[in-house]
Amino acid sequence: MKQLLQMFALVLAFGVSASVFAMGLDEAKQKLDDVKQQGLVGETPTGYLEVVRDQGAAKEVVKAINSARRDEYKRIAEKHNIPVLEVETVAGKKAMERTPDGQFIQVNGEWVKK
Repeated sequence: MKQLLQMFALVLAFGVSASVFAMGLDEAKQKLDDVKQQGLVGETPTGYLEVVRDQGAAKEVVKAINSARRDEYKRIAEKHNIPVLEVETVAGKKAMERTPDGQFIQVNGEWVKK
């Protein structure tokens, strides 16, 4: 019983500490333009962001934004009764088209400065 309580306390402590360090969506949205302009993050044809250079808050921003995008793509796919992959592909194409010059997009698996 003591071991079970210790294990529960450890899991609870880890869960609390992980949530403290996780970046929220609002914070990620505020940092997105900066990390893109710094060349740390780029758009991919899959509809998601990826880290170009692992510096600063790049990973946390990508994780938070991609999680929100995944939820939204799923919602749109369910609403229109189409595969999520179709939504992701269209979103990826639009995101790459809207990416300003000087920022990174992924073309054929390679990062290219637009």
